[in-house]
Amino acid sequence: MIVVLATNVALTQTRPTPRRTAPVRNRTIANIVREIDARNIEATIRKLVSFGTRNTLSEQNDPNRGIGAARDWLYAEFVKAATASGGRMTVEKQSYEQAKAPRVPQPTIVTNVVATLKGTQSPDRIYVVSGHYDSMCNTPVDAKCDAPGANDDASGTAAVLEMARVMAKYEFDATIIFMAVAGEEQSLLGSTHFAEQAKQKNWNIDAMFTNDIVGNTLGGNGVRDRGNVRVFSEGVPSNETAAEATTRRSVGGENDSASRQLARFIKETQETFLPQFKVMLVYRRDRYGRGGDHIPFLERGYPAVRFTEVNEEFRHQHQNVRVENGMQFGDLPEFVDFAYVANVARVNAASLAALALAPSRPKGVTILSQRLQNDTELKWDTNTEPDLAGYEIVWRDTTAPVWTNSKAVGNVTSFTMKGMSKDNYFFGVRAIDKDGNRSAVTYPKPVGRAAPAPTPSSSQ
Repeated sequence: MIVVLATNVALTQTRPTPRRTAPVRNRTIANIVREIDARNIEATIRKLVSFGTRNTLSEQNDPNRGIGAARDWLYAEFVKAATASGGRMTVEKQSYEQAKAPRVPQPTIVTNVVATLKGTQSPDRIYVVSGHYDSMCNTPVDAKCDAPGANDDASGTAAVLEMARVMAKYEFDATIIFMAVAGEEQSLLGSTHFAEQAKQKNWNIDAMFTNDIVGNTLGGNGVRDRGNVRVFSEGVPSNETAAEATTRRSVGGENDSASRQLARFIKETQETFLPQFKVMLVYRRDRYGRGGDHIPFLERGYPAVRFTEVNEEFRHQHQNVRVENGMQFGDLPEFVDFAYVANVARVNAASLAALALAPSRPKGVTILSQRLQNDTELKWDTNTEPDLAGYEIVWRDTTAPVWTNSKAVGNVTSFTMKGMSKDNYFFGVRAIDKDGNRSAVTYPKPVGRAAPAPTPSSSQ
């Protein structure tokens, strides 16, 4: 009995103590967070509402009412923001003619307003943030009704414009694109056009955020929540190939897409720079039966997430403005919490800045699966940034939703986690520069026996 007990003790594995290196509190990011102003956001929302309707099918040439008036005002505001950039920010109207479609009864010009803040070190690495400036009533093809769209989605558009105003004067390694898109209510038309153009031009869009319905804090369920925002991220990538699906099923990874890593990065950044305002991670692409402007990017292989308030009030979405049985319907500015929108903008801005200041995500990350062993061997390609300091390995239990542990491993391109089996944990790799800025995590692909066929000798 004594021998048996001693043997059992010897075989007991000591689990690693959970520990995670805290992100560096970068002064530039802290300044950006502080400079976001709820008063500017309120003014933008009220101005967009003042155009009466912003339906994509509404007037394009009226200076006071319709989508065209909103388009021209937003363009002018982004141009004003660009003056602080020293020429690094350029603004354009990206227009195309949308052919007749189920929500487009006749050919219509759709215009995105795009402000590009060029990076100084890695300008080809791009981060995109958007809101949609079009609006609708009960039906998306009613171009004449009043459609104030204060929350859906003047709130997201105002957040993006405020980010551009604040961030234009700062320099970032990578490029940030601030975008107000049209045609969202007609089935994501403007964002689809932009994403397709980016794909055809082979742009390196490393991440995309969309902000849609980010202004209401009192839900239809009667719950007031000013302290949380949902971030939706898909698990299985929308563009996954059959071969990639086979690998994923064999080793896991359905919870570790690039979009999930992006969502985790946003949460870590929020915890550092805005701890009083929480990111609520939602592990699905979008709400039931709904869709947003991140989806065209996902479908083309770009990591993308959606920001949305926690408790929605559907009487103030896609409704004709009216009073019914004493209840006010319609998407009006009195139902928007401007301070809340400012906090959503702060989380966005901090995360964009953190990504654009950091090195790119490590490429070519693999986990060696060829040998049966209790160590875990990881390899990756060398980053090209001149200020690269090294890399970190991160890991978590397979049931944990976020990364819980990290280990700095230096400026190397391979590392072995001794005594830690790849079967028991999920691992990832991220890059760090000399200022302590960390990239998002890259989840490794297996090399070797990734998906062995079960046999009497190998199935255990």
